[in-house]
Amino acid sequence: MTDLLLSLAQQTPPAGAAPGSGGNPLMQLVPFLLIFVVFYFLIIRPQSRKAKDLQRMLGDLKKGDDVVTTGGLLGRITGMKDDEVTLQVQEGVRLRFARSAITGKQRVAAETAKADVKAS
Repeated sequence: MTDLLLSLAQQTPPAGAAPGSGGNPLMQLVPFLLIFVVFYFLIIRPQSRKAKDLQRMLGDLKKGDDVVTTGGLLGRITGMKDDEVTLQVQEGVRLRFARSAITGKQRVAAETAKADVKAS
């Protein structure tokens, strides 16, 4: 691979070009622009969309929602303050968390309840 790169670098310029000229400067920017576009569509855009969805979900939380925390703890919201949420993880056991520690709403309980109703 290195030999190929060295041989390409040592090639003589085309007959009409002045020695030492690198060609059109805009053509040298094309690979960088292409890399930026690929990064934007594959990394930046999906990440910003995911962050926006998380902020929307955190704003829509209410008492009674079943949620999952960053540590994997499952619980039901029993109280809320500005940036603090109280979760009931078991009967009589309540824990306080920062609102930002909640990663999503728990869907397993709702799906299980629907499956039980259909089975009956």
